[in-house]
Amino acid sequence: MDLGASRTRIYLKNQGLVVDEPSLAAVDTRTGGLVAVGSVAARMVGRSPDHIRVARPISSGTVVDTELAQSMLRQLADGRVAPLWRRAGGVRAVVGVPHDSGPLTRKAAVLALSGLGVRRVELVDIPVAAAIGCQLPVDLPEAAMVVVCGTATTQIAVLSLGAVVAATAVPVGGDAIEHAIAEHLRSKHGVVVPAGAIREIYQRLDADEYIPVLGKDVGSGLARQLSIESAGIRDLIGTPLTALLDGIAGVLRRSPPDLVVDLADRGITLAGGGAHIPGLDTMVRNATGMPVHVAPDPQTRVIDGLARLMDGRPVQPAAHEPMPAETPAEEEAATDPEAFAPVA
Repeated sequence: MDLGASRTRIYLKNQGLVVDEPSLAAVDTRTGGLVAVGSVAARMVGRSPDHIRVARPISSGTVVDTELAQSMLRQLADGRVAPLWRRAGGVRAVVGVPHDSGPLTRKAAVLALSGLGVRRVELVDIPVAAAIGCQLPVDLPEAAMVVVCGTATTQIAVLSLGAVVAATAVPVGGDAIEHAIAEHLRSKHGVVVPAGAIREIYQRLDADEYIPVLGKDVGSGLARQLSIESAGIRDLIGTPLTALLDGIAGVLRRSPPDLVVDLADRGITLAGGGAHIPGLDTMVRNATGMPVHVAPDPQTRVIDGLARLMDGRPVQPAAHEPMPAETPAEEEAATDPEAFAPVA
């Protein structure tokens, strides 16, 4: 299970990817009831009345609202995964969490699934899962470097022998890019555009010299169409990406020289939904002087890595201490030495 801020993906052994939906939940603030989840909730963004709130129960790979996350997962899994929760022997789940996440973050991920009846939860660092999904040789004494570009954060890591050697998380992702474009259009052109339209803008930067934009005029409140120059937007998104380049440089400085020499030949792999940000691979290549590769289908590399681990792909992770059990589900799991077997 890949609990991303943008999308939630669930893979079932012998069945493949069964859930790939936006990590959104629409809630009626008057009654507290759940209105919609996933793609249905996504269509409500910017179109719902005041009493309907569309929220993200997951942010930066962290469950920030356990109860809402459970409700969202229950609805997303209904009919596709839900029958498994009722198995007598329980269900084993492999879940990605941010590297160096604290005990509360890991505990929240376990609670979100224990409320659904999952018997065993194994926690895997997202950079490790992404590297395995990219088929990098993480279990060998060789360097592998992966940059996982998410919605809210980007995780950068150098790995060797199945574990993270040096890593950092930068609070820059697709949201920062969209925010920069939205503010530029509002301040310079006086136009407010829908959130979904902003993503289409930067995805077309390499295809069109001028991009048509339809939005709401700030002054008149009427619909207005204009054309913006691709070169200006490309320069604009370079500003927030500077922090990402600084994060990569910092991880390389903390890495042993033997591994850095390996990377000079092997290069850096970009994964995550933001890997296709126009010009990102070129910026990283120019800043580091190393080869840069965009993983095929980069947005599914994490869930693919988790699936490979679940199917028995060998890796040599570092163990973590089990978290204290506080709920009945956790108390039962704590009696089983394999109930919480975090990876890496």
